[in-house]
Amino acid sequence: MTTKFSILFFFGLCIFACKSPEARRPVSKTSGSFIKESIKRNKALFEKQKNEIITLISNDSNYINSNNGFWYKYNITNTDINSETPGFGDIINFNYSISDLKGNIIYSKAENKTQNYAMDKEELFKGLREGLKLMKKGEDVTFIFPSQKAYGYYGDENKIGTNIPIICNVTVNLITKKQ
Repeated sequence: MTTKFSILFFFGLCIFACKSPEARRPVSKTSGSFIKESIKRNKALFEKQKNEIITLISNDSNYINSNNGFWYKYNITNTDINSETPGFGDIINFNYSISDLKGNIIYSKAENKTQNYAMDKEELFKGLREGLKLMKKGEDVTFIFPSQKAYGYYGDENKIGTNIPIICNVTVNLITKKQ
């Protein structure tokens, strides 16, 4: 009888020993409050910067509010109907300067030098990348970017600090269409 009991006990042990392991539960649970607070701070920062920009441009009715979250005005407009805005992969030759909202030059056109940029294939800060898509050859445009469209939280790690809105004056010299 002990032999039968031993064999039954052994098979029972084998069956229950093959049970799959259970996942361990996390020790700490996050509530998501940090993300919610971050969203609140970013919305408040954007509203503050938006109000500063609207106050700045209130005397100049030439500024246009773009759908991309920045403001711009044309200083020189290309009226040639055959002229096109750049598309994906087109090479844009341009110059630009950056200043703060008070008009203090941060980077001059001479410091930035003439740039060649392959549209949407290279790195540029988000606002300038979106702004160049609006421009044609020979145009000169002044853009005002809130910080999240400019260099954001990190700045440029050189002259532009954290969460600084900027004014960018951009001149497109040439647009070479992708073959």
